[in-house]
Amino acid sequence: MNRGKGLRIRPEGAWLSQPRATPWGQGAPPTLAGPSAQRFSGGTVGPLGRTVNTTRVLGPQGVALGWENRGPSAQNVLHATTPGALRTIRNLSLAAVLLLLACPPAMAQKPSQEKSGAEMVTPAAEKAIERGLAILVSHQREDGSFGSANLRGNAAITALAGMALMSSGSTPGRGRYGEEVNRTVDYLMSRCQASGFIVEPGAVSHGPMYGHGFATLFLAECYGMASRPELREKLDAAVKLIVNTQNSEGGWRYQPRREDADVSVTICEVMALRAARNAGLHVPKETIDRCTEYVKRCQNPDGGFMYTLQGREPSEFPRSAAGVVALQSAGIYEGPEITKGMDYLMKFLPREKAGPESPHYHYGQYYAAVAMWQAGGDFWAKWYPAARDDLLARASPDGSWQSPYTVDYATAMALIVLEMPNNYLPIFQR
Repeated sequence: MNRGKGLRIRPEGAWLSQPRATPWGQGAPPTLAGPSAQRFSGGTVGPLGRTVNTTRVLGPQGVALGWENRGPSAQNVLHATTPGALRTIRNLSLAAVLLLLACPPAMAQKPSQEKSGAEMVTPAAEKAIERGLAILVSHQREDGSFGSANLRGNAAITALAGMALMSSGSTPGRGRYGEEVNRTVDYLMSRCQASGFIVEPGAVSHGPMYGHGFATLFLAECYGMASRPELREKLDAAVKLIVNTQNSEGGWRYQPRREDADVSVTICEVMALRAARNAGLHVPKETIDRCTEYVKRCQNPDGGFMYTLQGREPSEFPRSAAGVVALQSAGIYEGPEITKGMDYLMKFLPREKAGPESPHYHYGQYYAAVAMWQAGGDFWAKWYPAARDDLLARASPDGSWQSPYTVDYATAMALIVLEMPNNYLPIFQR
């Protein structure tokens, strides 16, 4: 399974993937191709019959540096097409080897014992994914938005739907749902205000910062896959708004103001910041340090997480899954907080339609799947099949999933979980 190794292509160049244990403050990775690098997509067939994205990379003077292959079980490798490019890649490869030799043993990855995506995404899951994607696409409006009733055009729901389409292997303008992803980008960019706040005023819930976080995350995932100079400007403004609205405790709340904070909104913002940083945008280390300390203070003795520091609420599964992912997004993958958090989450291993859904069922399953995927090993091996079967049992006869927060929200969340073994989205790659 793809571990996110190799070369990653972004508009400001290509870089060697950083080990996930790399401290947040070590700055941007080294570049290979300069700002004027160009890319041309192609494709090869990978596992499950899916298209593996192939991107041709041209340097500043139009010199072909090579091809980058991406897919659920393909390494991200830049294949040299010219002697000059080969020398460049050899130099980078030597630098990578020296870097690995200098790393402590803890950073060395053990051989994977996990099943491949082809084994975990069963035929029944494949069928459910196809039906869910078809439902989702049929619900997209001409302007690119998703959602219904008072949440029509909601930024969070629209962003999550776009992420579900990208999780199937499509990127802006490329792949089976490339045009739908493009329209999603168009819509969210059109809702980016001068302040950087991404919101549809007529379709907000009580917490528009949820929408801003999810929208920023989605646009950061698209950045580098879409040739849109204006995307960098809007994404940068969205990131700065998050940084500038962090409160004194280190977290975020419903509105873009430095007031109170809660774990549920904070995870949306720190995950967006992680995606933006991965894409090469500047995120201050102190912002992440303060967020990390806030999330740690929100952890209860049982390993779960309270909602706010003021309320001192007992732990609950959905926000506890979010709390673990918040720490992972900040670069913390080991330690007592992670150990206690993962042990707490495993108490809620899904059982096929064991009971009625809570209003936050899909939210909890989404963050729990991310937490287990990042942890890997037995956590993922036990969790994904259980979550997969539970989601399949809860699907509606038409192939959608239901939620008080609209069918589009529930269907998108369910699809992202089911598609996670594909390992397409950079934010989920380990």
